[in-house]
Amino acid sequence: MAASPASSASSGSSAAPGPSGSSAPVGPLPDRPRVTQLRLSAFAGHWRAVLRLGPLTVLAGPSGSGKTSALRAYDALARLGGGAQLGAVFPDPAACVPERARPDAQRRRGFRIGCTADGAAGPVHLDVAVQAEPELRIVGERLTVDGVVLLETALRDPGRRAVQAAWHTAGSAPVTRAPLPDDRLGTPLLPLRVAGKTDGQRRVLAAAEQMVVALRSAFACDPRPGRMREPVPTGSGRLLGGCDNLADVLWRTRAECGRRHAQFVAAVRAGCAGPVEDVLAEPVLGGVVRALLDRGDGVRTGLARLGYGELRYLALALVLFTGPGVLAVDPAGEVPAALQTLTVLADGFDRGLDVRQRAELLRLAVRMCDRGHIRLVAAVADASWVAGAVGQAGADGAGGLTVVHLKP
Repeated sequence: MAASPASSASSGSSAAPGPSGSSAPVGPLPDRPRVTQLRLSAFAGHWRAVLRLGPLTVLAGPSGSGKTSALRAYDALARLGGGAQLGAVFPDPAACVPERARPDAQRRRGFRIGCTADGAAGPVHLDVAVQAEPELRIVGERLTVDGVVLLETALRDPGRRAVQAAWHTAGSAPVTRAPLPDDRLGTPLLPLRVAGKTDGQRRVLAAAEQMVVALRSAFACDPRPGRMREPVPTGSGRLLGGCDNLADVLWRTRAECGRRHAQFVAAVRAGCAGPVEDVLAEPVLGGVVRALLDRGDGVRTGLARLGYGELRYLALALVLFTGPGVLAVDPAGEVPAALQTLTVLADGFDRGLDVRQRAELLRLAVRMCDRGHIRLVAAVADASWVAGAVGQAGADGAGGLTVVHLKP
């Protein structure tokens, strides 16, 4: 699909607005930080890829087109924005290096990723260069706003486990220089280093905060039905990315908000075979709980009896109805919840779902994204059905849809 002039496109990808013809995002408040662009300059199978992200983004393409690696890059940036160490984020960094990347004279190879976060500070751009071989380390980072470089790091001495950083000051000295660790992102460290005494320093802090808040509330999700069928121990009640502990989460959430649970049950009823009066969890011997569908008239069906598609549908619907307090995410605790947006990264969004289930689930996603508290980046094999499903959800949600077509 050819990219329109308003779309962000790259070799191997193109983006198009929703069926209403409008590419303007709907839902999120203007000052609520959100990631609006993902850049895969050199990452796995992507070269110079620029993916535009809206409130509801569908990454579409056949197997091998890079949908999963794009979601992996977003999740990696989110974890780095939360202060995670590079080794924990990239346990197999060599797999992130483009296959055709050639080592330099020092046998170094790596990858480059970045993103743009919109909000009150305007579009803030973050770009990161990572060396994967022979040692994993961040070798370059740049934070910019309106063409002004607010933070820049570079590896000056390969023998030291540090990068040289320079950030905008706009005081008696134009920049401040200091070493930063090479195994963590520098942007989330700026509030510990920048005093905020000058206008330039305050601009740096505002940009860094916007980027960190936009990135941190991300939940990577790919339900695994095989692990959802068995009873699970009660624990934190926070849903894992594989939704293995769905029964534990239902044990908690069913009693917390009756209105939200009723909406969840209605969504499950629309996507599962047979009558559904309730979705609940109950304790069984051994200190564990199991999830059930209440069919009415005293009949209850354990999740072990549900089909693969039904379980994925149920799990993804639960994800869309819950929030950072229920999902296993690490939001910015110092920022009010009203100024944060949860981004769900759903790999294989349509995997195992029939025509009715995938349409119902996407319509649910449209309604939840339209409220502005959640954004969704979903990977599907084929997007030919997406426009019709979104159109049935109403014109308001259609304008917030972005479809990005990826090619192998």
